[in-house]
Amino acid sequence: MIAGIGPGIGQGYAAGKGTEATGRRPQYQSNVVRAMFLGQAVAQTTGIYALIISLVLMFANPLVRLL
Repeated sequence: MIAGIGPGIGQGYAAGKGTEATGRRPQYQSNVVRAMFLGQAVAQTTGIYALIISLVLMFANPLVRLL
């Protein structure tokens, strides 16, 4: 569950930098927003992957048979 903290921090940082870049150069807003959304999608996949792994380990733990 701790793995959800990293993507949250990364997405917040990306949104902040995207807003900062749009404030500096408003004419590049579409390019900045597109790159920001792509980066946030990649960061979100890390959180989703960690959620799936934690659910598998909680409910269908394959390591229980080894004990």
